[in-house]
Amino acid sequence: MRLGSSWRWQLSRAMRLTLRWCRPHRGGRGGGSKPWMSSQILDLWNYSKLLLKSLYFNSLTNSDTLLDCAFEPVYWIVDNVTRWFGVVFVTLVILLTTSVVVIVYLFVLPTILNTYPLHWIVWHLGCGHWLLIMVVFHYYKATTTSPGHPPKDKLQIPSVSICKKCISPKPARTHHCSICSMCVLKMDHHCPWLNNCVGHFNHRYFFSFCLYMTLGCVYCSISSRDLFLEAYSAIERYYQTPPPDEDYTETTAHKSIIFLWVLTSSVAVALGGLTLWHSILISRGETSIERHINRKETKRLKEKGKVFKNPFHHGKINNWKILLGVEKRSHWFTRVLMPSSHLPNGDGIVWECNFNRKDPMAI
Repeated sequence: MRLGSSWRWQLSRAMRLTLRWCRPHRGGRGGGSKPWMSSQILDLWNYSKLLLKSLYFNSLTNSDTLLDCAFEPVYWIVDNVTRWFGVVFVTLVILLTTSVVVIVYLFVLPTILNTYPLHWIVWHLGCGHWLLIMVVFHYYKATTTSPGHPPKDKLQIPSVSICKKCISPKPARTHHCSICSMCVLKMDHHCPWLNNCVGHFNHRYFFSFCLYMTLGCVYCSISSRDLFLEAYSAIERYYQTPPPDEDYTETTAHKSIIFLWVLTSSVAVALGGLTLWHSILISRGETSIERHINRKETKRLKEKGKVFKNPFHHGKINNWKILLGVEKRSHWFTRVLMPSSHLPNGDGIVWECNFNRKDPMAI
């Protein structure tokens, strides 16, 4: 451990004072020894603090390093619990989605087929099944597709920094996931609902799932609105007056419709807000992690009288084309509105910047 020159001087001074403390003192009579005692105790206390700091402080670290080491067991527990709960969350998503589909097929769709005009029946059958296919496809791809990791051949990685956890080169826009215990290319965040990181190769799947799940929940909420009002009124009457003689299947249908409407409406609001937030990030050419980094960099350069520009921002429309993999007009239909397994642009290691920075952002 390499100590700075000032620390070496203080340490040597403290050691000399400690040696003086160990020598017998020939003090005079009376209270002359009390100031000497208090002074030596103070010097010994300062030496003890200096000794403690010397155990963790050098020219490359500070007190934050000690706190990180102290809280490392807590971080480990949180990461492992999150990893374990990821399986539970994925199972919960599958069960809730399946329950919604079953209720729609048992109670909502028969009502549409029996009461709606032909053109509305065709529209509901087409729109509903299209949304279902898009939700299932993109969720499956988001959970099973690897987000992308730096290659094992470290000599060919054009890195901008070194990962402190992996002790390996880290390309631009790459960050270490403590839950997955590896670096992720263009990491956005670790999603427990996917039990997977959102990175370069599954970012499009994640956003498309959020978008189509939100649209699907909105569709179910609007389609079952009249049935929900009817079921709510029936259950309200059931609890306000003596229970009438009703069939058990009808009561189950009322409860199922209420469950469907409450669940889909809640998810539409919550997931809609998340989708809107990611839409803003995509329009800016940022990920969730880069949003925090860019804010700090903007503040740092503003203090120097400079303006920060995101090197990965190519314009709103171009940012969406890059994420969705749209290269020509027909791709808006074949790659966005229909299930598609095409790979994203680039390899996630080398990124095209729209300008050269003299004061680069630390990634």
